[in-house]
Amino acid sequence: MAESQVSGEIEIVGKSVQELFLNSENLPKNYIYEEGGAGFRDALSSSEDIPVIDLNHLSSPSTTQEELAKLHHALNSWGCFQLINHGMTSSFLGKVREVSKQFFELPKEEKQKYAREPDELDGYGNDTIFSENQRLDWTDRLYLKVLPEDDRKFKVWPQQPDDLRNIVLQYTENIRLLNEVILKAMAKSLDLEEECFLDQCGEKLVMFLRFNYYPPCPMADHVLGLKPHADGSTITLLLQDKEVEGLQVLKDNQWFKVPIIPNALLVNVGDQIEIMSNGIFRSPIHRVVTNAEKERITLAMFCTPDSERVIKPVDKLVNESRPVLYRPVINYPDIFFQYYQQGRRPIEASKI
Repeated sequence: MAESQVSGEIEIVGKSVQELFLNSENLPKNYIYEEGGAGFRDALSSSEDIPVIDLNHLSSPSTTQEELAKLHHALNSWGCFQLINHGMTSSFLGKVREVSKQFFELPKEEKQKYAREPDELDGYGNDTIFSENQRLDWTDRLYLKVLPEDDRKFKVWPQQPDDLRNIVLQYTENIRLLNEVILKAMAKSLDLEEECFLDQCGEKLVMFLRFNYYPPCPMADHVLGLKPHADGSTITLLLQDKEVEGLQVLKDNQWFKVPIIPNALLVNVGDQIEIMSNGIFRSPIHRVVTNAEKERITLAMFCTPDSERVIKPVDKLVNESRPVLYRPVINYPDIFFQYYQQGRRPIEASKI
């Protein structure tokens, strides 16, 4: 593999995971967890399922308080919830999934037109490599910074399939509105002013869309699609594959499957809301397992504050019984990826 030094990281240019699958006799050892085993895939199904939050119930006066209490419990115990009745139709989500699939089915030469530059996040590729001993994820990705509008790098926005750009823009606007509604509901569930989290995030919302392609894996018992991590966002909204499960959440030191609910979005607390809520809401550790027979495609939208804003625990959530638990942070995602690739949690550096 060719190697070049770029801004402090070692960029090793290797094959896409899609190519590795097509020639999978000898997988690079960086992908393999010797300690794997069937437990990678056979996570528990909990008797207490990941809570389902109905956006209609959140906005209806007769059910708001009950749904807010449910939301508070979900974010305190699981750190995530399944969101239904979010306003996007089944047919529109079908189009989102279809353009994702069509992109990853393009010839290698076409996808490479949108390849990520070594020192960039945007574009098509896989893991940024910081060391030769790094554990790699069994996934190819397309990263697009979709907000702020001025930061969009259209040179890596695929022109094929034809309607991908238009659908991404529609999807972005839908998620932007949902982000606002959800952050307001989170604040209200803590008896805070509803603008509390939004004000801390600032006016310049940053959103990254990541298309994830997980090819079938010949060593599904020993390879992970995504290594265990928590997100560096405020919240992450995930559109799951329509049929193939793979996401698992760590709760009470056990891995639980995240079931597929048709047309639901999985909403994940990120580290920055854990910090703002002074640890009341928790950013869950999660991972993705692979499948020996089937490909899996998902879309994750990461919502993060203005990079120049200082993020810290809300004053009203600090008292004698719950002292301040986190130091203020700024531009948190900047350090996130380096920690992530080392299998470490950047939030540990913020804890007091």
